[in-house]
Amino acid sequence: MMAVSKRITVGAVAVALISGLAGCGISGEPGSGAGAPGPKQAAGPPKSTVRLIGDGSTAYTGAQPGLTRPERMKPGQKPPQFVVFSWDGAGEDSQQLFSHFRKVAKKYGATMTYFLSGVYLLPEAKASLYRPPGHAPGRSDIGFNDTEGIRDTVRQLRGAWLEGNEIGTHFNGHFCGPERGVGTWSVEDWKSEIAQAKSFVKSWRTNSGLVNEEPLPFDYDKELIGARTPCLEGRENFMRAAAELGWRYDTSGVNNQVWPDKKMGLWDLSMQLVPIPGRSFETLSMDYNFMVNQSGKTTQGAPSMHRYWGNQMRDGLLQAFHRSYQGNRAPLIIGNHFQSWNGGTYMRAIEETIAHVCVQTDVRCVSFRQLADWLDAQDPAVLAKLRTLKVGEAPAGGWTEFLAAQPPAGSTAQGPQKRASGTPASQPAPQES
Repeated sequence: MMAVSKRITVGAVAVALISGLAGCGISGEPGSGAGAPGPKQAAGPPKSTVRLIGDGSTAYTGAQPGLTRPERMKPGQKPPQFVVFSWDGAGEDSQQLFSHFRKVAKKYGATMTYFLSGVYLLPEAKASLYRPPGHAPGRSDIGFNDTEGIRDTVRQLRGAWLEGNEIGTHFNGHFCGPERGVGTWSVEDWKSEIAQAKSFVKSWRTNSGLVNEEPLPFDYDKELIGARTPCLEGRENFMRAAAELGWRYDTSGVNNQVWPDKKMGLWDLSMQLVPIPGRSFETLSMDYNFMVNQSGKTTQGAPSMHRYWGNQMRDGLLQAFHRSYQGNRAPLIIGNHFQSWNGGTYMRAIEETIAHVCVQTDVRCVSFRQLADWLDAQDPAVLAKLRTLKVGEAPAGGWTEFLAAQPPAGSTAQGPQKRASGTPASQPAPQES
């Protein structure tokens, strides 16, 4: 398993550095913390008949436990403050960070999104089953897994889903850069990559020989509704493929802390620019980007700086949180990897951020699926009005006045105009790392 750990924590960085935007890279349960979304802790699988799917790697077990139905806001109601913690390339290795952050999330009443890399459920002995677009069969820039790693990862995925967390995808081989990277893929290439990611999840028992392990308690064809692309590349064609497949969101873009809109029929839940305390510019809300702006292209920076760098990331995320919480209430999107870069300082920063924000009044630390569900339940006119608020801008007359009931259709009063679906919010140019 140490080899797998190395691939996750170092291999992902190597390919991510090519783009200079974002790297890729491990968990949560609903509890009773103040500001939690309200779901009750799940003690086990839902009480329904288990129906195995395919070779029994996955199964239909009924509705996901621990979740509540989203409600439409009442006129004049202040929006809740959503915070999404997500993990790229989620898998359990010798660092045991997936299992650790499941405990952290449970403690603070959070649910999260785990973007699983499909090749983490494919043993290296069967690497040739993966046929990446533009590459030879069996090629992967993050390697594959071994039997122990697959067993450990499957157990974490099972537990995470039963606790109310979302299992998304980070696809498979994590190819970045201009030479046959995901940025060069066509819509059909993305559809092939998605189909293969699904197949590795739906056939891990056969491929690994772990036939005595319990199935994953969900139908992955239905569970999978969104993703983040490797290094945030290839987004346009990926979104076209995702829209054709009926997915619901994408989180591969770059945006400010404003309320989300839809693009190509998908909720645009992009990564966001957040402060770097002591610096004159902002960076993406991801551990990798803080690292690049601190220690450059090395994951083993000066030990004397580790605590300062971790505090800098934590404080930057907290500044981002408070300017939304006290301002426009736009959801805060945070991305991470299960890694030990710079002595694990970014894992400490994330854990301390979770401990601070997820217990605040009216705060909901949720998965992307839960956020998309809530957005779908709202009045489109209300969301359009929320999108008029700039970063950190609270309504001048207060929330009650700002979101008061609108005049009925046909009235002479002019209500807010909804931006056409698919029109992107203004996006800043990506910073140079």
